[in-house]
Amino acid sequence: MPSAADQTVFRDAVFATRDLHQDAVRFEGTDFSGAHAEGASFLECTLVGATLDEAHLSGSRWSECEWQRVHGVGLSLVEASVVETTIDGCRLAAVSAWGSTWRDVTVVGGKVDFLNLRGARLKDVAFVDCVVVELDLQEAVVDGLTFEGCTLQQPSFGRGTYARLDLSGATLRSPVGLAGLKGATLSRPQVIDLADAFAAELGIVVTD
Repeated sequence: MPSAADQTVFRDAVFATRDLHQDAVRFEGTDFSGAHAEGASFLECTLVGATLDEAHLSGSRWSECEWQRVHGVGLSLVEASVVETTIDGCRLAAVSAWGSTWRDVTVVGGKVDFLNLRGARLKDVAFVDCVVVELDLQEAVVDGLTFEGCTLQQPSFGRGTYARLDLSGATLRSPVGLAGLKGATLSRPQVIDLADAFAAELGIVVTD
């Protein structure tokens, strides 16, 4: 990850630049609200306490970046690329990231409400000690995705490819699409706890 000493501090309070290539830039408290940076590239950049309300970052590329205590509602990362990036202690909501690509990404702490990763491609991605509400992984192509110490509320699965998807370290609340989790890993206690939900999805009648 980039160090502060090797980065140039972005001086403007509001991100309104037309420069779509940001290399080794540090955004401290920068307001990206409503910004249009579709297709922009961010290489070795750090966002600290930035605001991303309604930020338009569709098709953007993030490589070797770090987000720290970033917050925002209505963020668009549709078909974006996020590679070798850490998202730490962030509070995000209504994140539209369908069709995006994530590789070697770690999400630590914080909370994300309504994370749409439908049809996304995820490889070697880890969520650690965070809460994700209404995670949509339908139609996603997964090759290495783990959740350690996380709470997933109403996650949705189905019609995807879930190689090396490890849910054993997560607390699952009201999941949808369990029958489509072929290839995923669950702990034995999880399978027991979710037995009724599995049965309901498969149309199995369980009697006492």
